[in-house]
Amino acid sequence: MSDETEPDSGRESGGPAPSPGTRRPGGRTARTRAAVRDAVLAGLTEHGYPGLTVEYVAAHSGVHKTTLYRRWKDVEGLVADALDLAGEDSWAPPDTGSLEGDLRALAQEVVVSFTDPAVAASGSAMIAAAFQSERAAGALRDYYTERFARCEALVERAVRRGELVTGPDAAAEAASGATPHRGIDAGALVRSVSAPLFFRLFITREPVDDTVAEQAVAATLAAARAGAFTAAGRADTSPGTAP
Repeated sequence: MSDETEPDSGRESGGPAPSPGTRRPGGRTARTRAAVRDAVLAGLTEHGYPGLTVEYVAAHSGVHKTTLYRRWKDVEGLVADALDLAGEDSWAPPDTGSLEGDLRALAQEVVVSFTDPAVAASGSAMIAAAFQSERAAGALRDYYTERFARCEALVERAVRRGELVTGPDAAAEAASGATPHRGIDAGALVRSVSAPLFFRLFITREPVDDTVAEQAVAATLAAARAGAFTAAGRADTSPGTAP
């Protein structure tokens, strides 16, 4: 096993050392972090969160447990950083040329990610860990928040193509240079596609397939075209407002 001896970048600059599992280093440290992430995923898949140990990660990553304890502190830190590292990729939302095609591609990604035996186990294990660790839950929430933020580009393109209504002042906003999708809750729109799939996967434990994915896409499209995700399309629920 290797125990890294590279100096901490925070200490080199005279600043305080970063908290465990929060660095963004390169070189050898980046390779070590990736090896630790892979070992964490393997351990979660094999034993689940309750059975994951620092000793397991050390044995399967080639990183000495002293280094793991120093950098990540405990199993929670290891799991949280594995999720954090997973969000540092170059993933971008689909760009098929239409909102319907983009949403369909997103739904298919969810189906494949959690039904394909080659990849499903690790993703499911990460989500299961979030139910047992507050820090893992926070990391998972940050991961998906960042993913949905990337999907704003998908909504921007749909607005520019005229596939979505942004409200009565859309033309004036566009002329003023405002963000094209400012009147649309892009995150809510994208979540509405994945939400029924995740509900079946992790709450009711029902199977998901292409048919279920198509239903989620159709429902989201109908809601989006009706303005459900725009400020103008939301009902006024303030006190005293008639239903």
